[in-house]
Amino acid sequence: MSEQAIFDVFVIGGGINGCGIARDAAGRGYSVALAEMNDFASGTSSGSTKLIHGGLRYLEYYEFRLVREALMEREVLWAMAPHVIWPMRFVLPFHKGGPRPAWLIRLGLFLYDHIGGRKRLPATSTLDLTRDPAGVPLKRLFSKAFEYSDGWVDDARLVVLNARDAADRGARIMARTRVVSARRASGRWTIEIEDVTTGARETLGARMLVNAAGPWVDRILSEAVGKKDVRNVRLVQGSHIVLTKKFDDTRAYFFQNPDGRIMFAIPYQNDFTLIGTTDHDFAGNPADVRISDAEIDYLCAAASEYFKDPVTRDDIVWTYSAVRPLYDDGASKAQEATRDYVLRVENGDAPLLNVFGGKLTTYRRLAESALDKIGEAIGAKGGKWTAGSHLPGGDFPATGYEDEVEKLKSRYPFLAASHVRRLVRLYGRLAAQLLGNAASEADLGRYFGADLYAAEVDWLIGREWALGAEDVLWRRTKLGLKFSRAQIAELEEYIRAAANAAA
Repeated sequence: MSEQAIFDVFVIGGGINGCGIARDAAGRGYSVALAEMNDFASGTSSGSTKLIHGGLRYLEYYEFRLVREALMEREVLWAMAPHVIWPMRFVLPFHKGGPRPAWLIRLGLFLYDHIGGRKRLPATSTLDLTRDPAGVPLKRLFSKAFEYSDGWVDDARLVVLNARDAADRGARIMARTRVVSARRASGRWTIEIEDVTTGARETLGARMLVNAAGPWVDRILSEAVGKKDVRNVRLVQGSHIVLTKKFDDTRAYFFQNPDGRIMFAIPYQNDFTLIGTTDHDFAGNPADVRISDAEIDYLCAAASEYFKDPVTRDDIVWTYSAVRPLYDDGASKAQEATRDYVLRVENGDAPLLNVFGGKLTTYRRLAESALDKIGEAIGAKGGKWTAGSHLPGGDFPATGYEDEVEKLKSRYPFLAASHVRRLVRLYGRLAAQLLGNAASEADLGRYFGADLYAAEVDWLIGREWALGAEDVLWRRTKLGLKFSRAQIAELEEYIRAAANAAA
């Protein structure tokens, strides 16, 4: 094995935790490699409720440390990536006889406002739903509500931007690369990887291995590392439904279900409403997770308890499900299992760091904690740096989205305003690089549908590891909501031809 094939840190898993750790490590000067067996964010990290939030409901389970850390991260992440993260106000309707008394909700929101160092996000307020527009789509039963702040995130893009920045800082980032085996020998790891598209195999070395495989973390330990009787995570399925637009307000709703669980109804991609999530234990292969009929019925029924216009299956335009790999703390109910993360180092002949649990909002802090452990194990390099950094395209003020939109409109006046807004939301300041010297729509190349042109597809292939229509339409963008089957097939053929040409 050549010296060039030995890395300081080898990360398994291309979700938010793995990509966050790889980015932080590369930025500190470690040599880093990362392998993801599928596309980035193809599992848990793209199946979230798309929130950067403190986790108001976690206060009920006394998760004060987690909630405080998450609340503190909201504005940090917003400043890092203002194109894919932005503030959102949430309306929590209240009525007597509900699952939680008003005093308890007020106490929780008071803590929410004050324990996390909130600076720019507005504080909680009380709404009269008989006068406020937020009451219009709701049943008359709800005359009062509390309104509070949290944030929205394009989860899959957050992952890809971390991967891109890690690569820009020197990391070797490998999508669709499976770890076949990882064995300790002579004070380092010997790792065999396989390109799942070609079948080609390669052997690499690393001083430290990071297992951030999410729902597959135990499987990596048993199948690749060779450990027996591994049970560290509790797999919990969460499913969501996307509806034709249910309300016009830009605010989201926080609903309390009669069974004590909570649910969100969120404005989604301008023309839709996102409703979720569910919480129940999952057994089986996480790659096979699908929403069940029971989950669809539950979400429709729960939302219909609040909206005047009932939610039915006919309203649904898309569904998605994911498996959350929660650290198994022995909680009796899936919704009570901790959302906190646990990092464990096994030293042995070469150190191994296992990452259990975690959530989108705390990924950066998790990465910092992981780097502390990496430094202890193989020697520290650099220092904490990500809090004041920007993800690719996000180097503009957190409040400057509209300014960026106007700049792009001025430079490319032939683009529709909605197209400009979408490009800035996805690519931030890099949108201008993507568009280049285009002076008309014709200069953007082949047209595929909605407002997707070849220039954007080529960018996603060349810079963001997209290898299929699903990657482009459901993770890099959400244009799949507006594409026909024929358009999807045409895009797939274009990407396949581009891949063959590159080979």
